[in-house]
Amino acid sequence: MADPFRLGTIQQIALVQHDVERAVPFYRDALGLPFQFATAGMAFFDAGGVRLMLTRPSSPEVDHPNSVLYFDVPDCAAAYATLKARGVPFDDAPHLVGKTAAFELWMAFCRDPEGNLLAISESRPL
Repeated sequence: MADPFRLGTIQQIALVQHDVERAVPFYRDALGLPFQFATAGMAFFDAGGVRLMLTRPSSPEVDHPNSVLYFDVPDCAAAYATLKARGVPFDDAPHLVGKTAAFELWMAFCRDPEGNLLAISESRPL
């Protein structure tokens, strides 16, 4: 009989930042993520129910570029305009990435103060 154990939803994502204090205003003010708390060189935000932890690298093994974070938005063009007006540096404008039978996937990519790649992503129904 198969083991019924399954992982749940993602609780937290850690994102390496060499200067956490510099990153806090970007995530809080520019991106608009609700700030939760800071402690011991770490800062925590609510990213749509998933906790985002900004942290200094705890050892050389974890001091490397991070995965891309994709933030869901209802309107990619409107989110792009708002974030760009807040000073968020984008690599590109919103563009069509792919198409399924049910929706088009639109994205635009930006970078945080440490150069980590982030994306805003809209699934636009057909």
